[in-house]
Amino acid sequence: MYAIALLLVFAYVVFRHGKNTELEMVIIPRRIGDRLTRLWEIAHHGMRENRFLRAEKALLTILKIDEKNAAAYNRLGILYAKQREYKDAIDCFEIASSIEPSASSLHNLGLIYYETENYEKAATAFEEALKIEDNLAARHIAYAKVLEKMGNDKLMLQELEKAVELEPNRESYTLLGRAYETQGMTAEARTIQRSLAKMALPAGKPKRVLRPKRVVI
Repeated sequence: MYAIALLLVFAYVVFRHGKNTELEMVIIPRRIGDRLTRLWEIAHHGMRENRFLRAEKALLTILKIDEKNAAAYNRLGILYAKQREYKDAIDCFEIASSIEPSASSLHNLGLIYYETENYEKAATAFEEALKIEDNLAARHIAYAKVLEKMGNDKLMLQELEKAVELEPNRESYTLLGRAYETQGMTAEARTIQRSLAKMALPAGKPKRVLRPKRVVI
């Protein structure tokens, strides 16, 4: 009987220990999640208010907790880019892309390479970004600017035409029109100018031109 009682006590202790361990496993991730949320808020406010050191510390702390957080590396790269610390920015964007390739991190990487006049690497980064997401005019425009620097005018025009197709706004039309003019494509440039002129007109009925009243002296 004593042995049975001892066995029951031992089983109860094991059961309680298991329950406590299970509870700790739930509480610890929740605490980490809450801390990460607070750190992201600090980083966000720090960048918005140009308090870069505060934002950097928060992001680095996030990476200590989660060393494979691609979003934190991407945000840290943007922070360094704002401060013109391009080497550190490139490192962050490259790490972010290696952990979790995204159009955003690759596009940002391309922008930094463009800024530092490394056009070959910039083109590669933009191409990779477009493979993931090619439905934003801004990505095609950025790639077109690199192609222009590299002297690939044919592909540059194709990218600008794609940007106009995706987002036919004043910016995309203006860039394409200038490119046509530079290439001596006068007819195409005039077509773009007509499109821009139409965009300048208000929607609905055309405004009535008011003539000055005749005054008899």
